[in-house]
Amino acid sequence: MKTNQSYALAIHTASPDLGLAIGTIAGEPRIQVWKNLGRDLSTEFHDRLAAFLSPQNWADLAFIAVAKGPGGFTGTRLGVVAARTLAQQLDIPLFAVSTLAVIAWDAYLANFQETWTLPPSDSEWVEIAVQMPAQRGELHTAIYSVLRPNSEAIVSSQSNEEAMRPVLKVKRADAVLNQDEWLKTLAELQTPYQLVQAEGGLGQTAAALLDLANLEWQSGHRPHWSEALPFYGQSPV
Repeated sequence: MKTNQSYALAIHTASPDLGLAIGTIAGEPRIQVWKNLGRDLSTEFHDRLAAFLSPQNWADLAFIAVAKGPGGFTGTRLGVVAARTLAQQLDIPLFAVSTLAVIAWDAYLANFQETWTLPPSDSEWVEIAVQMPAQRGELHTAIYSVLRPNSEAIVSSQSNEEAMRPVLKVKRADAVLNQDEWLKTLAELQTPYQLVQAEGGLGQTAAALLDLANLEWQSGHRPHWSEALPFYGQSPV
């Protein structure tokens, strides 16, 4: 691996959107979203990706991140296969990240400077419950734990670069549930939670995808491209 590789690329195709983000490691990314490509995604993906990458080139990439699903079958598979191929050819790590984790992190970052309306608690942690429509009236669901936006650890990290950065922990892994099962799961939570409902295209969350992968990169993780597999959650039929 070359030592001058200083950029990272995120590919999000798990919804009808194409979302791409590129940036220096730990830097502000450049983002572009093509909304509602639908079936055109498969024919336009490679040209749009190549055009987006400029002025950087493939040799500049230190790692790639891809949304692995759940999401649309064709789009999710396209993104993961393309990311695997690129990571293999470039011999760089590939971070395959849950679409629901990306949604949770995007919501968290959007509220980073503001306190969500949450009841008081002794815990510095709060849950983010994510739901996204699935087929046959069911829901893709997951629950994550994050530091409260006004916790002492967050305040410290804003003033001390060496302090702990916020982290996203999996409390309940991705699962497909019906409405009643999901409501029961939420009712059983013992800590305050913020409900995030994913609607429409998700291309704009490519920056959050890149940020989550970068946190893993900075912690020393270097996943091999062969570990990246699409996760559909449900059978496409």
